[in-house]
Amino acid sequence: MNKKYQDLLSPYTFRKGMELKNRIIMAPMTNFSSNPDGTVTDAEVDYYARRSKGVSMVITACTYVTPNGKGFHGEFGGDSDEMIPSLKKLAKGIKDQGAKAILQIFHGGRMCPPELVPNGEIVSASDIPAERGGVSTEEPEVKPRALTESEVEEMIHAFGETTRRAIEAGFDGVEIHGANGYLVQQFFSPHSNRREDRFGGNLEKRLTFPLAVVDAVKNAVEKYAESPFIIGYRFSPEEPETPGITMEDTLVLIDTLADKGLDYLHVSLTEFFSKPRRGVEDLNKTRIEYLLETIKNRVPLIGVGSIYTAEDAHKAFAAGVPLLALGRELIIDPDWVQKVTEGREDEIITKLNKDKQEQLVIPDSLWNVIINTPGWFPGVQ
Repeated sequence: MNKKYQDLLSPYTFRKGMELKNRIIMAPMTNFSSNPDGTVTDAEVDYYARRSKGVSMVITACTYVTPNGKGFHGEFGGDSDEMIPSLKKLAKGIKDQGAKAILQIFHGGRMCPPELVPNGEIVSASDIPAERGGVSTEEPEVKPRALTESEVEEMIHAFGETTRRAIEAGFDGVEIHGANGYLVQQFFSPHSNRREDRFGGNLEKRLTFPLAVVDAVKNAVEKYAESPFIIGYRFSPEEPETPGITMEDTLVLIDTLADKGLDYLHVSLTEFFSKPRRGVEDLNKTRIEYLLETIKNRVPLIGVGSIYTAEDAHKAFAAGVPLLALGRELIIDPDWVQKVTEGREDEIITKLNKDKQEQLVIPDSLWNVIINTPGWFPGVQ
């Protein structure tokens, strides 16, 4: 092993005592490969298993907590106890390879395709349509229905129930998906949340739903987990919409979350060293710098964003984050960690070879999205 990269491969222990064998984590990525009924496919398990040998922890693609939260075709579910055997199969596939298994839990909110939810009824914090689409929805202009206050309470409870299922299925933790424009973020955002009850209004009131979800998840862990079970929270630092989440808003969110007894926070970034667009005084400082200054070592931050080579990871790690997540790079080269461990970092592959689907163990549905969606997956050759 090259001593330069030794720190990347050093162990890390969470405050609950759970130890990671190294600092490299597989980021959550949608794979579009589950059965129509929301159960996990064998191809999906094989895909995860292929990428679980080197990394210390795998965060799964998001799983919906209620039937009306399904945000993607080919997404697996955690919305009922009938899904526990399916979830168990996925957890085992990851853990058998030596990695910790973390289930990302979410609700798509206004980003759900109508054809995937009961009666085609899209719900959100308010009846404000999304201004931007993405892989998750082909109809971003669909107007959602605002959840009633009692439905919001049921939604909070659903996050706790899916956490219980994750525990029963053998996962090592859950990650609350509060990023990428989905429901938890929709409640925090001034663009999507125009409510006038206790779940909406000023910044503090817009924190009510995300914090209630955190509490529901924590309560489920305290009640049902018999061994260390970690809780993470993923967030997007800014939104392009006006009004929308600013970097200043996010620093308030992160400052609050850092005191909630979570095991980690996980920023969602396309570029690790990206800079804020608005809401802070110095736009030349990176978002990561702002986040670390705000957190003040109260909780570990997972960094992510266009980390392909060992040198990329070395530079990111030097910025002060204790943990790094690799996303698309682990699709391209599942043996990334092993190559760094063996001093073969020069052999890391950073462009996807179109002829290697079988060797890379990539399910057909994910492969088709990668190959046929221009700009969705950089580095294809």
